[in-house]
Amino acid sequence: MLPEKIHLEIVTPSRRVLVRDVDEVVLPGAEGSFGVLPGHAPMLAGLQCGVAEVRNGSERDILAIGAGVAEVGPDRVTVLAETAERAAEIDAERARRKAGEYLEQLKRELSETDLEVVRFKMQKHLARLSATERAS
Repeated sequence: MLPEKIHLEIVTPSRRVLVRDVDEVVLPGAEGSFGVLPGHAPMLAGLQCGVAEVRNGSERDILAIGAGVAEVGPDRVTVLAETAERAAEIDAERARRKAGEYLEQLKRELSETDLEVVRFKMQKHLARLSATERAS
């Protein structure tokens, strides 16, 4: 018998962002977005910076997720992410400004390591901005 709900827990190093039973979770996987419904096969997936969507009945939560991992089981999903913020917590103007600043830095000559750090920071702010747009 399939479980009716998924127990979702989204955790960062500094806090538990979301803990609740839900109908569906869509996460930004390293190979592309993927959805999880009750009864999903167990798996471990890498996550990239992007937008997560959580559905419970007619309610919908949108979150910006930093890189991390998701452990999926038939009745639970645990997300361990570098960062995670609900769209309502995000300052869209700041995210837009920071993404622009990092874009300008990418135009400079950077070491390979610095280039990857700046790209990651820019992707994180673009995900934050995208989350606010999808939530509105």
